[in-house]
Amino acid sequence: MVIEKILSEISIKAPTLLLAIGIFLLFWVSGRIFKGIVQRIMDEKSLHANISRVLAGIVKNIMLILGLITALGTLGVNISAIVAGLGLTGFAFGFAFKDMLSNFISGALIFIYEPFKLGDTIEVEGKTGKVIDINLRYVTIEAEDQKVLVPNSISVSKVISVKK
Repeated sequence: MVIEKILSEISIKAPTLLLAIGIFLLFWVSGRIFKGIVQRIMDEKSLHANISRVLAGIVKNIMLILGLITALGTLGVNISAIVAGLGLTGFAFGFAFKDMLSNFISGALIFIYEPFKLGDTIEVEGKTGKVIDINLRYVTIEAEDQKVLVPNSISVSKVISVKK
């Protein structure tokens, strides 16, 4: 009797669950496609390679978030309550992640003003190395036999020596 009830519930909810999974997968695939399109368009326009990679990643993540929200709505989850809750927690997250936000904004400034580029040798905070990656969180430099991750807020606010 209990097993029959469980099987009955599964058979009732399975189509909705499969639809929600299908919607999320559709958004996931669309996100990957849009990421490729954005990256290709920006590369053709000769924009900075890091900017195109970051913006393409943002487009993909927005599609994933939209897919998750749509899939949850399909399952009957009250999305308006989630959105209202996000407003309240946004302040708390903003305060808790202020350093991360500072690094994000500093990363955007690095992309805009380009004080250094990939392949440049820089010295910051006593570390010297070749810039091998720049993203919205930190700059990766290769110094001797180690990789050093320099937070973007330091890269923008401290004195940096650039050797080309």
